Amino acid sequence: MEKQAVSLSRHDWSLHRKAPADQARHNEKVKEAIKSNLADIVAEEAIITSDGNKVVKVPIRSLELPHFRYDTNRKDHLGQGNGDSQVGDVIGQAPGQAGPGKGKGAGDLPGVDYFDAEVTIDELADIMFEDLALPNLEQKQAQQIESTVIRFNDIRKSGPMSSLDKKRTILENIRRNAKMGMPKVGGIKNDDLRFKTWTEDVRFENNAVIIAMRDVSGSMGEFEKYISRSFYFWMVKFLRRKYNQVQIVFITHHTEAKEVDEQTFFTLGESGGTKVSSAYRLALDIIAQRYNPHDWNIYPFHFSDGDNWGETDNRLCVDLVHEMLQKCNVFGYGEIRQGGYGSLSTLMSAFQNVKDPKFIGVTIEDKSGVYPALRQFFSPRQSGVES
Repeated sequence: MEKQAVSLSRHDWSLHRKAPADQARHNEKVKEAIKSNLADIVAEEAIITSDGNKVVKVPIRSLELPHFRYDTNRKDHLGQGNGDSQVGDVIGQAPGQAGPGKGKGAGDLPGVDYFDAEVTIDELADIMFEDLALPNLEQKQAQQIESTVIRFNDIRKSGPMSSLDKKRTILENIRRNAKMGMPKVGGIKNDDLRFKTWTEDVRFENNAVIIAMRDVSGSMGEFEKYISRSFYFWMVKFLRRKYNQVQIVFITHHTEAKEVDEQTFFTLGESGGTKVSSAYRLALDIIAQRYNPHDWNIYPFHFSDGDNWGETDNRLCVDLVHEMLQKCNVFGYGEIRQGGYGSLSTLMSAFQNVKDPKFIGVTIEDKSGVYPALRQFFSPRQSGVES
């Protein structure tokens, strides 16, 4: 009987399944911790200035299996209670574990352990972007972009040697030898060969172009500069992660606007005055020349501190935004105001007159506002202006 008991424990496969289950549970706790701290993690400056290979450390509370712990210094250990307890009542507290203001002296019991879980930027991006998408994405008339994926989905007895399935070939050889009373590998013949075959899975993506506009005027301080770069850093990563063929146009402006490459867009210094209409005019010119609205989903986004040159230009900006809204799926305006100082800027005040639901306005007051802005701009369904 003793020997049989040992044999059963040795072959108890539930023990082998425990490690993967614990690992899955740990991974889920890491994901929950990241989600609850996304706004602060996303705003970490070291991530934005890194080369994309940054590792983020997230504190995770250690996991312990539930168990009963008895106080051996007391005599009463009955657990049925007296019948007057309610849900949420504190039954008791172990000595030495009272929180701040609940006990005196140093505790004699261990605390809760926290560990730093390391996640890469790509793992963080997977969590950030899992429910984000280009809003109001439409099927356009022409220029749908194909992406082809090769899927191995069948096994055949003939094919090119480059597609030879070695594992199945060996199994067939062992099976044939076993029928002759020699269950081993050897004497491989053509009848043993097995080859993988594939089909091409073609996916169509509707054309989409993002027009990213950034204010680089002298009024954009260090905070404003960092927030605008941070938002666009995550926006570009999101677009290229979820959409294989999306195009991005980069525009910078002060009193004049110009189209620039990606590196210049993120590194250009700030100087000069501000004339926002110059960026909107250039965006409309680019749309007219290269992106026919019948063939393209168009998404202009603009970030600024809201300081613009005169009410005349503000009114012109409103007219240009109305013109763009007739051609675009969504127009997003982000205003950066550290600490939410004072009243609305002159530009945001002018945009209060834009009632089109495709216009989305957000205000970012601190670093933790970058991620909510991303979610507001890139939720599948969007609504009107928020300030």
